[in-house]
Amino acid sequence: MKYITFTVPCYNSQDYMRRCIDSLLVYQDEVEIIIVDDGSTDATPQIADAYAKQFPGTVRVIHKENGGHGSGVNAGLAAAKGEYFKVVDSDDWLDARSLQKVLFRIMHWNREQTPADMIVCNYVYDHLHENKKKAISYRNVFKEGQMLGWNDIGVFSPSQYLVMHSLVFRTEVLRKSGVTLPEHTFYVDNIFAYRPLPYVKSIYYIDTDLYHYFIGREDQSVNEEVLKKRIDQQIYVTKLVADCVDLQEVARQYPKLARYMMRNVSIMMAISSIHLLLINSDEAWKKRSELWNYMKLNHKNMYRKLRFTTLSGFTFLPGKTGRFVTITGYRTARKIYQFN
Repeated sequence: MKYITFTVPCYNSQDYMRRCIDSLLVYQDEVEIIIVDDGSTDATPQIADAYAKQFPGTVRVIHKENGGHGSGVNAGLAAAKGEYFKVVDSDDWLDARSLQKVLFRIMHWNREQTPADMIVCNYVYDHLHENKKKAISYRNVFKEGQMLGWNDIGVFSPSQYLVMHSLVFRTEVLRKSGVTLPEHTFYVDNIFAYRPLPYVKSIYYIDTDLYHYFIGREDQSVNEEVLKKRIDQQIYVTKLVADCVDLQEVARQYPKLARYMMRNVSIMMAISSIHLLLINSDEAWKKRSELWNYMKLNHKNMYRKLRFTTLSGFTFLPGKTGRFVTITGYRTARKIYQFN
């Protein structure tokens, strides 16, 4: 019995993938690890095959043409045999004691036949080279040790939202949600952590720092300069997230979830708007207006809330003063929360 399938999408990950995979092998009898070699041109395929040879009952390898991170996640989910599913990026890693807590809880549910649809754990922004860490917990949102529904949750603080790093989904729930990530696209984690939520009926929070999210690579997608270069993809994913769930329908059954999901779209709109302001070109200003007009035309109810009642509205302030206020707020938040 494999309780969790870990999918590790890898593209030219030879320099750091071992740290990731080794952290998942601590409880190898209880988990399966699917390494997805996404058309790598370095030693990644050979390293992956070596792990599969050494741990044949635990590690499987999928070699495929390059399709991007989302394509790797799709491949892993399609092949997964574990009861639960988690994506671990190849430059990140899991804490062994925290993983033990998660596995013990799943084993208990398996005996009692009372599984949660989604497990939430804390994650850590790990600036490894600078020896700095910032843990993000959910103690104010979820009561630990209780099976909860969406109508039982608390209020998210400004630094909190459900990201791929914090979530372990039941595999069946992911497949039922139909979540499929676009290929050759960055920032698709946002879709993975958003679309399945209305299909989740039961939530269990384990207050432990499970996921270490490495911060520090120059080519990392959350690096400010990289994000500015990839702003078109950030805008594209923002639109996909806004389009993929009918929040009015969600609100009829789960009003608290609908408010959270609206907030999630707001955060993505804010990120897009802020980085377009940082680019500060005529083309960037045009793209910023086009993005907001897209929301206005396609999601009128959402647009009104985004524009006038949520964080994103403060990133669409007019003129040079508005730009100064927005960027100053962003710099302050980045210093406090250390998110890139």
